[in-house]
Amino acid sequence: MKPIPVAFHFLGTPLIVHTYGIGLALTFYFGFRYFERRLQRAGYPSDWLIGVFLWIVVAAIVGARVVHVAANWSAGPDYSAHPGDILKIWNGGLSSFGGLLGGVPTGVLLARRRCPTLDPGRAVDLVAPVLMAAWGVGRLLGPQLMVAGGGHPTGQWFGMYYAGEVGKRLPVPIFQAVESFVIFGVLIWIEHRFVKRPRGFVLAAAMALWGLERFVEQHLWLSGSSGIGSTLVQAAGLGLFAAGVVTMVVLRRRQRHAGHDPSSDDTTGSARPEPVEQPVAGRPASTWT
Repeated sequence: MKPIPVAFHFLGTPLIVHTYGIGLALTFYFGFRYFERRLQRAGYPSDWLIGVFLWIVVAAIVGARVVHVAANWSAGPDYSAHPGDILKIWNGGLSSFGGLLGGVPTGVLLARRRCPTLDPGRAVDLVAPVLMAAWGVGRLLGPQLMVAGGGHPTGQWFGMYYAGEVGKRLPVPIFQAVESFVIFGVLIWIEHRFVKRPRGFVLAAAMALWGLERFVEQHLWLSGSSGIGSTLVQAAGLGLFAAGVVTMVVLRRRQRHAGHDPSSDDTTGSARPEPVEQPVAGRPASTWT
């Protein structure tokens, strides 16, 4: 299977369209629609989301590019020698950790201002499955369509050809997509199975699972391909995994010591009860008390 063209001329005109950018745009659109739906199902207004989401996209892309460039400053491509390449995001080079560092805090701060009834703990729990689903979609529509998107060379039947790389490569973006969708399924299961859970637990679970995923895939399929950048990704993955596990343990202990339903707490200081999604019909929700 030959690599999909990474760029093409739009309708025969001089305008060049990069397929990587199309995949990125579709991923953001999916994330917006899915988060909008989850807000509405949880009983929150969503009319404020469009303006906030545009800033989230900008912050995520800037953060992703800044972290990638910083981690690969003297690697290939050599940004120190060719600073103009810093802006060429259509060739790939967006750090997922940088995207989270830029996008999530921006989203939480703006949501707090535009939708005061949505406290940060509830907001991050609602967005965690969206991030994992969007990450899976992005892996299919992003690195599959960019230069050097594959992993280690392989002679296996499932190897694929990628633009800018010689020979068949491990289809790491597909592996990542499958893993992300599995994590997404686990998060949805937690939501429906444990309705009376501490705020922030879904996000903590996502942190632990996704951090472990990033470490494993970088160590097994991508290590050595990006120098110091690969080492930093592995370290960040392990750090995120540890932070997620510790957060889950702390939240669980706080809930046990509190001895009451955490979903009745209101961290916003308002008396407004928190809307919760209903458990799956025919299956009673269990608690951790």
